Amino acid sequence: MNINVALAGAGAFGLKHLDALKVIDGANVISLVGRERGKTEEVARKYGIPHVATDLAESLQMKEVDAVILCTPTPLHAAQAVACLRAGKHVQIEIPLCDSLPDGMAVAAAARASGKVAMCGHTRRFNPSHQWLHQRIRRGELHIQQMNVQTYFFRRSNMNALGQPRSWTDHLLWHHAAHTVDLFAYQTGSPIVKGHAIEGPIHPTLGIAMDMSIQLKAANGAICTLSLSFNNDGPLGTFFRYIGDTGTYLARYDDLVTGQEEKIDVSQVAVSLNGIELQDREFLAAIVEGREPNASVAQVLPCYEVLDDLARQLA
Repeated sequence: MNINVALAGAGAFGLKHLDALKVIDGANVISLVGRERGKTEEVARKYGIPHVATDLAESLQMKEVDAVILCTPTPLHAAQAVACLRAGKHVQIEIPLCDSLPDGMAVAAAARASGKVAMCGHTRRFNPSHQWLHQRIRRGELHIQQMNVQTYFFRRSNMNALGQPRSWTDHLLWHHAAHTVDLFAYQTGSPIVKGHAIEGPIHPTLGIAMDMSIQLKAANGAICTLSLSFNNDGPLGTFFRYIGDTGTYLARYDDLVTGQEEKIDVSQVAVSLNGIELQDREFLAAIVEGREPNASVAQVLPCYEVLDDLARQLA
């Protein structure tokens, strides 16, 4: 495997991908795109990336670029993904795919027309903790009755994961809820047929709800309750409680325990405990093998249909 990659977005999540790609044989990052040339050049020097641009179009014109990973602001994802596909490049779009359903549908249409691999960064599908459970479910050893999920941050100003100012505003529904909505359908193996959402007060300057509650029901009867907050001054991240017919499990990133807090070893589930690395490995493997990847744009589009329905309720 020898794939030349252009990565757009040298921020907090872009760095996670660069760290992952450097341990994957045959993954060569040859171009880095960022808003600020000075900062982007600094990152490129650190990772040994030969080409720097401040415009994605410049990288798309490079014939040697095979694939693009988009870690850019959410409002740019869909249009940039379509541009990549039309330029004949495989593309992985960091979550979320879009912040409106028509934009997501446009990416799906462009992917079909291009014949290229188009994947979305729904990392929870790849975290070993969730993979361990997915394998039990597929073997018929566990059937989910309920998922209870908490997604909590303390983010009352427009900052990213590195504590740096953002040029765009994050969103609980279109970004953070997307992880759980997709994972719920993926783990139950059943489409979501009912959803309900309520939100708290709108922040006076950010213009978004800082708290949200979502209820979901799958066709097979399983239910999911999701609580999200940017106001939580406590443990940060997303915590999953799986309540099944043969056991209860708590997943905290790549740590997995039973309902009695007994640790489960997930180290043998995959070649790494790093969900981003496993996600990138799947993207590159799908390109080499000429197949649809797990978390393809087509597979995750139903998640954004649910988010669109919830957004309409909140409107």
